[in-house]
Amino acid sequence: MSEPSGHIVIAPDKFKGSLTGAEVAARVAAGLRRSDPEVAVVALPVADGGDGTVDAVVACGFERVEVQVTGPVGEPVHAAYAWHPSGTADGPDPSGPAGPGVPTAVIELAEASGLRRLPPAETPAGVPAGVPAGSTPAGTSSGEAPGSPGPAGPAAHGGVRLAPLTATSRGTGELIAHAVRRGARRIVLGLGGSACTDGGAGMMAALGVRFLDADGRELPPGGAALRDLARIDTSGLVPLDGVEFVVACDVDNPLLGPYGAAAVYAPQKGATGEEVRLLEAALARLAAVAAHTHGLTGAIEHDGVVRPMGVAAQPGAGAAGGVGFAAVAFLRADIRPGIEYLLDLLGFRRRLDGARLVVTGEGSLDEQTLRGKAPAGVAAAAGLAGVPVVAVCGRRALGDDELRRAGIRAAYALTDVEPDPERCMAEAGPLLERLTAKLAADWL
Repeated sequence: MSEPSGHIVIAPDKFKGSLTGAEVAARVAAGLRRSDPEVAVVALPVADGGDGTVDAVVACGFERVEVQVTGPVGEPVHAAYAWHPSGTADGPDPSGPAGPGVPTAVIELAEASGLRRLPPAETPAGVPAGVPAGSTPAGTSSGEAPGSPGPAGPAAHGGVRLAPLTATSRGTGELIAHAVRRGARRIVLGLGGSACTDGGAGMMAALGVRFLDADGRELPPGGAALRDLARIDTSGLVPLDGVEFVVACDVDNPLLGPYGAAAVYAPQKGATGEEVRLLEAALARLAAVAAHTHGLTGAIEHDGVVRPMGVAAQPGAGAAGGVGFAAVAFLRADIRPGIEYLLDLLGFRRRLDGARLVVTGEGSLDEQTLRGKAPAGVAAAAGLAGVPVVAVCGRRALGDDELRRAGIRAAYALTDVEPDPERCMAEAGPLLERLTAKLAADWL
């Protein structure tokens, strides 16, 4: 469907903790129409592979598929993935080994194995928690996991009970298995917001891989248990012939080392310094066993020293607590920059034809934005098409020069119209409509 000349493309990410990407787009559209009832808008909420990816893809025409899966601490949770029988709801289909027009599932790790699926802090262990609350203010960054190091044991942060040593990615594997049974021939796996640091072992266990100790016993869930890993049995892996896997993520961390999954992200999931060292050793063991016993290029050991190489050293292998490593090593996934791939999937570039302006945004415009987050990706794509870009946000922590270098000509923050952060959170929708009036006055 062609769009009228001079339309405005509204392509925001979520305001985490306040508004989904679709809600942001709707509020911006309402604000623009208050200033000009005849303005033509195209709402296309976007995501970079982290929290909100399924919501964004569903808002653009994919079907939401609900599934009960294993949550990060073993309790059942309801999760969803996005499905389309021909691979894309609108626009060009991303190319790949599976070819164009193939059944595609977009699976967001945070839906099944994310921090937001952890039980409330006051919930006793073993009591089903359903879908717990727990959010991050609209003015904060939307990286893999908010927070800071927590105490030893089952720590609490943001109202949820953290489990840095035992949290599992199993539910993500169960979503993959469900999509494959449904007939998916392309799986797009968005990584971000994870609660686990298990190297993707839980995900692969759900797909039939067995992680065994020296006595042949299966290891319990969680990253810490991998310290005792002796053998990986892939003989039971579910048939995946003809299924293409794409990892969409916005981080470039390797699996191991000072910038790896344990060192950088495990403290945000509640791990103490000692627990970080334990998880680092466990992930190193996973990579080394994968290399030694199955020919998977991951790491080598010599005189007790683990040296990252191959998959373990690949940018993105450390994403989502090492799930990136498992996806590449076991599923032969291709890691792509999340926002770039998802913009192709959503047909964003086609929507730029004849556009006069793009409005993007996210909860916080900050240093993280400049490192491949959704607004930067939107601005880069629009810049190539010669369409100016402005942004809306909860708060702004970037100067004009930084924004211009990212391809964003102007930014409008909720704090411009309401300095109280609590009111910005509670009234984000109406405030965003008010804010858009100023944007409209400047750009329409």
